[in-house]
Amino acid sequence: MKLSAEVNIGIGLPTTVPGATGDLLLEWARRADDGPFSSVAVLDRVAYDSYEPFAMLAAAAAATSRVRLATMIAIGPLRSTALLAKQAASVHGLSGGRLTLGLAVGARLDDFDVAGVEHKGRGKRLGEQLAYIRGNVDGDLVGPSRDGIEILVGGLSGPAYSRMARYADGYAHNGGPPRAFANAAARAIAAWSDLGRPGRPKLWGQGYFAFGDPDRGDAYLRDYYAFTGPFAEKIAAGQLTSARAVKDYVRGYEEAGCDELVLFPCVPGIDELERLQEALS
Repeated sequence: MKLSAEVNIGIGLPTTVPGATGDLLLEWARRADDGPFSSVAVLDRVAYDSYEPFAMLAAAAAATSRVRLATMIAIGPLRSTALLAKQAASVHGLSGGRLTLGLAVGARLDDFDVAGVEHKGRGKRLGEQLAYIRGNVDGDLVGPSRDGIEILVGGLSGPAYSRMARYADGYAHNGGPPRAFANAAARAIAAWSDLGRPGRPKLWGQGYFAFGDPDRGDAYLRDYYAFTGPFAEKIAAGQLTSARAVKDYVRGYEEAGCDELVLFPCVPGIDELERLQEALS
């Protein structure tokens, strides 16, 4: 959905929200494709009751024909490099070239523990993965083709911005008020410029909304972000619960230079998508 000449609106699929069934997730994707939202996106957890992101996007590829399919973000180092490349290329091919691959190092220790992957050194591993995917290393061996996959990198550290500038097409911010996005976007643009790349990176942001049952949305966000400690309360307090809040949030991101703003539901019912469409109209 395009609100202006500047910002596109994507919709998150409730793959990590309690109560979301497979049929419901596919209905979200189909409705978003008709919406007309510009993308559908998924989150990534292992140690959580959630759907695997590349499996979900493969299913969404069959249920849609227009929207981009985005990981916002996938935790690259939880997967082997070749497997990550294979998963991404498969979704890209199944969707007719609509994948936006957002990657970051991940912050939750339990995801790494349950996956049996070493948490230390994950930044170095992500850099190697980005070089592999972007450089099309072993493209004849680990197919299908990865040509044309749009890559975003997330994170707030100096190395994260450097990885973004070196390997990616853009930057994925992990949410918060527009001023937080503006600060992160400025650092991403600076890193891009410092590396001598022309133009500027694509800038993606995200937010959370719950209209019909904000208390349920609060509970979900507090649980999902429990690893942050008291900061989870601040994240929950930032969810958008009214049409006015959504409009103000979108306007703030637009003014901060966001190209694609993905809004993730905190309650799974399809009526949440309908109410978001009304709020954006």
